Amino acid sequence: MTVHLPQTGEAGPIGVFDSGYGGLTVLREIRRTLPQYDYLYLGDNARAPYGTHSFEVVYEFTLQAVRYLFGQGCHLVILACNTASAKALRTIQQVDLPKLDSKRRVLGVIRPTVEVVGDISTTRHVGIMATPGTIRSNTYELEIAKLWPDIQVTGEPCPMWVPLVENDEHNSPGADYFVRKRTESLLQRDPLIDSIILGCTHYPMLLGKIRKYIPEDIHIIEQGNYVAQSLKGYLARHPDMEKCITTEGTARFLTTEQADLFGEKASIFMGESLVAERVKL
Repeated sequence: MTVHLPQTGEAGPIGVFDSGYGGLTVLREIRRTLPQYDYLYLGDNARAPYGTHSFEVVYEFTLQAVRYLFGQGCHLVILACNTASAKALRTIQQVDLPKLDSKRRVLGVIRPTVEVVGDISTTRHVGIMATPGTIRSNTYELEIAKLWPDIQVTGEPCPMWVPLVENDEHNSPGADYFVRKRTESLLQRDPLIDSIILGCTHYPMLLGKIRKYIPEDIHIIEQGNYVAQSLKGYLARHPDMEKCITTEGTARFLTTEQADLFGEKASIFMGESLVAERVKL
């Protein structure tokens, strides 16, 4: 796919990408923290969920999305998807960006979460609840080991959680079974866990049910606020990038599926009505 990249001097929105709707929980927090910037959200709903795909397929899909957002004028793209961050981010940063445009940047959601976990956990036992793909990648374990080598990490794959959210069943009584099953499994495997990272941006939509089956003294780490604060710090440290972002306070929403369906479901995540446009990658 050939993509025309606007010249580096042309400012544009911050791109936010996810396989579906989950990244909207991250965008919501970013906009609360940094409302002055323009944002372009892209959900690859037609090919969601990414968690069941191989490394190679997730990388291919994610690179297509990044190239598309670059073509729309984005100089900075946030992969608001744990699976994409785990399976594609490093290769895109190290291999593809130098070829596409060395001045553009792609950031993920895993590193900002990892940076704070060491200050939160006192037992040094941390749980990760994520898609099977993210758990298989061992990305959280590797990243935590770099910063907090004394922390023991236990990952719990939750294959049904994303479909529950995507199909608007996260508040249904049936969702309780799947949430209870996975939370009990995690805590049985390591009873010393005092902090649990929700390693998927869909999972905050299940927070009410997760809390029902997690002891009150266990800290649940949602990603949105930490990613937002990390982005704020990043832009403060990189004024050249900050100058490449337009500041009208707008947000556009793109999807690879039906635009009306996306707008209807996305409003649940964002807490406001919105209109989306359908695109092809």
